[in-house]
Amino acid sequence: MGDFENDSGVPGPQLNSTAIVDPIERVLVVDDSRLQRKILTSSLEKWGFEVHQAESGQAALDLCETETFDLIISDWMMPGMSGLEFCRIFRKRARKRYVYFILLTSKSEKNEVATGLESGADDFITKPVSAEELRARIAAAARIMKNERELSEKNRMISAAYAEIKALYAAVDRDLNEARKLQHSLLRERAVDFGTAQAALVLRSCGHVGGDLVGHFRIDKHRVGLFSLDVSGHGIAPALLTARLAGYLSGSSPDQNMALIQTAPGVYSARDLSEVAHRLNRMMIDDVDTEHYFTMLLAYVDLSSGAVEMIQCGHPHPLLQRADGSVEQLGTGGMPIGLLSDPVFGLCSARLNPGDRLLLASDGITECADEAGTLLGEEGLIEIMQSSADVKGEAFFQALLWDLASYATKEEMDDDVSGVLLEFTGPDTGPEVG
Repeated sequence: MGDFENDSGVPGPQLNSTAIVDPIERVLVVDDSRLQRKILTSSLEKWGFEVHQAESGQAALDLCETETFDLIISDWMMPGMSGLEFCRIFRKRARKRYVYFILLTSKSEKNEVATGLESGADDFITKPVSAEELRARIAAAARIMKNERELSEKNRMISAAYAEIKALYAAVDRDLNEARKLQHSLLRERAVDFGTAQAALVLRSCGHVGGDLVGHFRIDKHRVGLFSLDVSGHGIAPALLTARLAGYLSGSSPDQNMALIQTAPGVYSARDLSEVAHRLNRMMIDDVDTEHYFTMLLAYVDLSSGAVEMIQCGHPHPLLQRADGSVEQLGTGGMPIGLLSDPVFGLCSARLNPGDRLLLASDGITECADEAGTLLGEEGLIEIMQSSADVKGEAFFQALLWDLASYATKEEMDDDVSGVLLEFTGPDTGPEVG
């Protein structure tokens, strides 16, 4: 029922342009007195309501099984089933929408009124019924019902929107899981045997997809390239940039690798490290419209001599662990790639002896924080390397991840964790590595 009065000054049904229809249109009058039903029905029909009648509580329940009502006006005292019992049974039966219930009674004691409310009645009118009071009570009921239905409609819309968002999230989650698989497929090998050296690689994203990448590529018969890079930020955009960078340092497509120069059909040589970094920087500045940048360590390793040349572009320092367990921090830092048009990068070199190993790792390791927020730092990583000096290959990274989880007191890290560990066993005295 609309919240208004008709020409007679009585609230009644109206056409409504909103989604909420008139809250009270159909009324059921329940009373064992035919005269009382007739009086109530006459007034209600004069006010514009569609009125149905029942002479008992049981008849009313039977009628409610086939008909729907917005308002029920029932006498309390009736033979057989009382109005109170009818109300109690009616409320226990499931309804698609709420029905307002008014009890007509001569009872005025507070405990009787409380009993009626506990049974499910919404309002009371004391007999004899005043038309003016009934009209006012119905108007109040209409306001309550209108608010209830508006709230129900809003809840329905919220539930529908939530279900849609949940379905979309599930679809995105499935896509991100597939993207995670594809991103991790960029790291095809977790362990590589170069003959005179063995490499182990780890890549663990903190979310579905991450911005870290590690890998290797063959330069020539005696040299390999190793890289570790970290795109700023988290999520899809860094992951897409990482996938693009993987192509520029690809071991399976040397003709696309920025670090390689083709000198003859099928023959490649290493491009100058500084030139590689500056080429990548120009690509980021000129071709990639993004606010992201990335840090990188790129190393060329001579497998026959153990000589290592590296360029450091804002990435954490490479760590060289000698055969005796001592650890040296290499490099001077350098600027990240993609921030400035003419950055300065850090170059460094080292020589691996038999039993030495080189670690290129992302800041997800050194910036691992404990419960107090204290970072592990490079000193903490060095301590881990020293305590795991006898742990080789992939087992080293398994131990490292365990140590990080113990330090952070949680298994899931706040940043991507990635690294390359190269263990040098000595100069090749047999056939050349192919």
